Amino acid sequence: MAGNVNSKQKIWFYAMPVVSVLQYFGTSKNGLDLEKVKNQREKYGWNEIPEAKKDSWLKLLFKQFKNLLVVILIVAAVISYVAGHQIDMYVILAVILINALIGFIQEMKAEQAVSALKKMLVHKARVVRGGKESVIPSRELVPGDIIILEEGESVPADARIIESKNLQVTEASLTGESVPESKNNETVTESTPLADQKNMLFKSTFVTGGFAKAVVCGTGLDTAVGEIAETLSNIKRAQTNFQKKTTMLGHQMAVISIISAVVLFTVGYISGNYEFNELLLVSMAALVSVIPEGLPVVLSVVLAIGSYRMSKRNAIIRDITSVETLGAVTTIITDKTGTLTQNKLTVRKVYMFGDDPLDVSGEGWLPAGNFSRHKKIIEPNDETALMRLLEIAAYSNNASIKHTKDSDTYELAGDPTEGALLVLAAKAGLKFKPSDELRKMDDLPFNSKLKMRASLIEISGEKFLFVIGAPEKILEVSKHVSRESSEVLIDDSIRNELSERMDLWSADAMRVIGLAYKKLPDSVEKIDEALIKELVFSGLTGMIDPPRPNTKEAVLQCKNAGIRVIMATGDHINTAVAIAKAVGILEEQIDDELLALNEQQLLQLDEKEFDDVIQKVSVFARLTPKVKLRIAERLQAMGELVAMTGDGVNDAPALKKADIGVAMGIMGTDVAREASQVVLADDNFATIVNAIEEGRIVFSNARKTSFFLVTTNFAEITTLISLVAMGLPMALTATQILWLNLITDGLCDKPLAAERGHKDLLKDKPVKQNEKILNKSVLPFLFMMAGIMTVLSLIVYFRFIDVSLEKARTAVFIVMAFSQLFNLYNMRSLKKSIFEIGFFSNKYINLAILASVIVQIVIIEMPFFQHIFSFEYVSVYEFLILISLSSIVLWTGELYKFIKYKVAL
Repeated sequence: MAGNVNSKQKIWFYAMPVVSVLQYFGTSKNGLDLEKVKNQREKYGWNEIPEAKKDSWLKLLFKQFKNLLVVILIVAAVISYVAGHQIDMYVILAVILINALIGFIQEMKAEQAVSALKKMLVHKARVVRGGKESVIPSRELVPGDIIILEEGESVPADARIIESKNLQVTEASLTGESVPESKNNETVTESTPLADQKNMLFKSTFVTGGFAKAVVCGTGLDTAVGEIAETLSNIKRAQTNFQKKTTMLGHQMAVISIISAVVLFTVGYISGNYEFNELLLVSMAALVSVIPEGLPVVLSVVLAIGSYRMSKRNAIIRDITSVETLGAVTTIITDKTGTLTQNKLTVRKVYMFGDDPLDVSGEGWLPAGNFSRHKKIIEPNDETALMRLLEIAAYSNNASIKHTKDSDTYELAGDPTEGALLVLAAKAGLKFKPSDELRKMDDLPFNSKLKMRASLIEISGEKFLFVIGAPEKILEVSKHVSRESSEVLIDDSIRNELSERMDLWSADAMRVIGLAYKKLPDSVEKIDEALIKELVFSGLTGMIDPPRPNTKEAVLQCKNAGIRVIMATGDHINTAVAIAKAVGILEEQIDDELLALNEQQLLQLDEKEFDDVIQKVSVFARLTPKVKLRIAERLQAMGELVAMTGDGVNDAPALKKADIGVAMGIMGTDVAREASQVVLADDNFATIVNAIEEGRIVFSNARKTSFFLVTTNFAEITTLISLVAMGLPMALTATQILWLNLITDGLCDKPLAAERGHKDLLKDKPVKQNEKILNKSVLPFLFMMAGIMTVLSLIVYFRFIDVSLEKARTAVFIVMAFSQLFNLYNMRSLKKSIFEIGFFSNKYINLAILASVIVQIVIIEMPFFQHIFSFEYVSVYEFLILISLSSIVLWTGELYKFIKYKVAL
């Protein structure tokens, strides 16, 4: 808990004077001695937050067997062993092992990929021990240690500030507030909330400016971050949607296999043409044959391919079974900053009194862009008032922009607002380069009380006070306003005009910043707050965090796909509404008050009103993670399948509770990533949409491959039952059935699992949570295909049975095998014609079919294999006739699709 080493002790260090805190830990400004460090570590442990216990590789491997389909296959293997079908048993066991290995390897790779994204851990800390400063691994810190922090460093532990200078800290990962906070060592009251504990530093936050010396008073789990991480263990993640569906598929297959075997046994028994023992063995063989042995492997391959494709589109899947769940998402609750927007403040407008506003082009931290007025580019050097404003922007600034040549990117170090002003000045070629003619004599970082920052700058021997801050505060302490090359006394009309401009830009969701200056006497050497008065108001800048370029298109894709997008942000409601309109979450003409609410308004509602509101309102501002979690939970209770984005430690509980937790890979904290199932490597909202599309492809491919495998097996059992009912010999031997299932299915189902989407999946509504992989929608097609295969098999069986049983079985085998190959083309799309999507758009399908054809010809025509599989020679003419008959499956499928999806429309 914030402010105390042990939550049971309730010691609020932020409410204690520095001297008392030092006394409590038996330390001083010179730090602990080594003996004391050893004692403290024995008492408090290492300064680390234990990661969620990782499953051992052995446990992860056994996890792959917790699947009903696998259990059914194990039972089938046992039955094969009892029936004396050793080869069948070994093949089934091999299939089970392959399935387990695919899932195991994929989940191991996912964990490794997530581990590679961990960037927020503080690895080193500057510490004073025994009066000597040194750098040690941050995990070695103990309560009572004295640490030193400067700009650009992460805070390694919770600590009470002893002394500081111009200290600014960003606590976005903990509080959600992206604006840096000023910190000092002044004691506050016990009732002060965490966000207002200005004398405390918290683990995993970031120093954006200034200097601090602090005493560590909380490490590991006894930190604000640690407390949140510890609560995650109390949140149990529910079974994923895909796990539920494959469990249901397993139940379906178990019922089908048992019913098929019972029917076969019953029909044979009633016919009286079979011995009991023989009939029992045949029924058990049928039980084995009706189970698609390759199905668990195919489902794992479908997930693995989907996971791989998502990783190529910057979505790293931590739980492989979550891949399909993304395709069923009905609601996305997303952050604004950095997900919908670029998280790069950019000055878009500049205003000086007496002139029309200037538009500024350029994006992010790239110091390139133009200044224009009425769409005509102007030269900043030609306007005196503008150059003075740009000097203030460049010189009263502690940010820096670093260019990484390898990746050709620009990165900010320091405060985002100062960074935006720095880039603005750089676009005019103005940079702060200390020299004899230009030097910064003193600096006052942003003061939250004054709501402004100031710098004492000497230019060519003249001293100026440059001030930047909240425009209304700057205006309050200004006496004159800059106008072209002169200064004009501010009267009520000028004040009103400037205020109206501020309000106008604020209503457009801009962050408005005021800039001012003052010429100082030569005797001034330091900045005093008393100097900040009677300023010359230089002008205004309007900044925005622009939406990502592809976000609007992604939101539109969501709407077309039947997915609702909700913005839940900690930012101001005006900013939230403006961005929501810019990216298409809100329509421009809709009344803002109806579709945007803040947390305070939500908390005033009773439960029914709350539920009603969250079904209608799509923008929520000033939200804490707690209310964000409540919104997600209520939507889930209404039957919505929710994907939730988050990056901070405080987002972790909501990420874990959501159906799909989506963490940020760049801005995200380790705790958030550990709580999620999906990690966005680029923090981009569009990547979520890409992942949803891949999720739908996964479900579609799972359905198609399951359908593909079940069709042949259903035709096999129907043929067997039909012939047993007639008292005739079996159409296929156990070995032939196994070969047909393993080779024909086994070679072709994997390429089908790799089928790409056909650019229509995001036009459909989300797959329902409870929609089965095999459901009523596919039954007509399944019965039709299986029926055709059965009829064709019986026709050729009766055509060749008079020649020999082996010849009849060979003919049935060829028809079954090639019918399935032609059916493979049907299965590539359950709606579109193969001629529409193209025969050659999935080369792996064609390679698989070619390989299957070659293998089938070899085993049927070569004497050695003929003997092993009990086949009989078939002439080329007979072969071609049987293949032609098998193609009826393809033409019937094409006719079915045409009538159902073309004519019906």
